[in-house]
Amino acid sequence: MMDDFFVRAITAGVGVALVAGPLGCFIVWRRLAYFGDTLSHAALLGVALGLLLEINITLAVFSVSAMVSVLLLQLQRRATLSGDTLLGLLAHSTLAIGLVFLAFMTWVRVDLMGFLFGDILAVSTTDIVVIWIGGAFVLGTLTMIWKPLFAGTVNPELAVAEGMAYDRANIIFMLLMAGVVAIAMKIVGVLLVTAMLLIPAATARRFARGPEQMAVIAAAIGVVSIFAGLFGSLQWNTPSGPSIVVAALGLFIIAVSPVAGLITARRPLVQPPD
Repeated sequence: MMDDFFVRAITAGVGVALVAGPLGCFIVWRRLAYFGDTLSHAALLGVALGLLLEINITLAVFSVSAMVSVLLLQLQRRATLSGDTLLGLLAHSTLAIGLVFLAFMTWVRVDLMGFLFGDILAVSTTDIVVIWIGGAFVLGTLTMIWKPLFAGTVNPELAVAEGMAYDRANIIFMLLMAGVVAIAMKIVGVLLVTAMLLIPAATARRFARGPEQMAVIAAAIGVVSIFAGLFGSLQWNTPSGPSIVVAALGLFIIAVSPVAGLITARRPLVQPPD
């Protein structure tokens, strides 16, 4: 029989995987991997501010990530720098500021490795409630904006011409990303959040025949990665967060291997072009 802490870890991990999969599909389609990295780096600044102000860390991480998303939109409209340059600037700046803040807070004992690489085995019942309720809200909101967001991903000009509120959907999507980074931080840490968003979605693309199917498959692959990573961590005494990402990577390697090509000849039919 599994220990309570292990059951809580699986429950929390599955909750994150179900949300990260569909959102990760848009990251893959829209080539926003660096944006995910930026939010995950900004999460450490949120952790520092949460400890400094003595407020809920998840709320602080979400607030900082949301502000970085809005700041990015404003800079893209006003600055002459390219998008990837702005993302790099924000990512490394927020990470550095967060680390400096933590260094000055000598009166606070901080498990920096736990924040960087996750501590899923330490999740509480409250964490699980936050993950599942927050995840349900994220998925519900994503469902509501799916049509304009997907249409804008394929062709933003056409989406606007057809009267779809693409700009609003894009802002909401960025805020949803901030929310997922905040709730996933406890599971795999700020440095590995982007991996859980990207790898299952990239694996699902190998098999999916449409965007909705890809979202479902990505969520399922994320769930399998949670189980494989946690049981592997238990078996070989390895860090749980990185083990989950390694399990996801293993599934990706299997999916793109020649063996998988022999099993299925299916190709994506309706997805934004590379």
